[in-house]
Amino acid sequence: MNNSSSEQNRMLKDISIIDFTLVELNEYLDTHPHDRQAMEYFNHYARIKNQMARDFSARYFPLTADMSTDTKEWNWVLSPMPWESSFGEGGCK
Repeated sequence: MNNSSSEQNRMLKDISIIDFTLVELNEYLDTHPHDRQAMEYFNHYARIKNQMARDFSARYFPLTADMSTDTKEWNWVLSPMPWESSFGEGGCK
């Protein structure tokens, strides 16, 4: 695996960790909507995740359709589909 692939895999893994954290905080906030500290954590991690996703999308490919910013072609559809790449075992194609 070359350095670019390993960096791409590391970035995807880091984004997935933050996503997991946000899902857990979301579930907690569903039952504790007035917990200000949990809301601060959620907002903090949401900002981190959004920046990480923007950085990844600018460097490799858009992670969501709304991050497809190429004005010449619709590059969202040109990105690998989730089943076409994986981080961890095997790496990205």
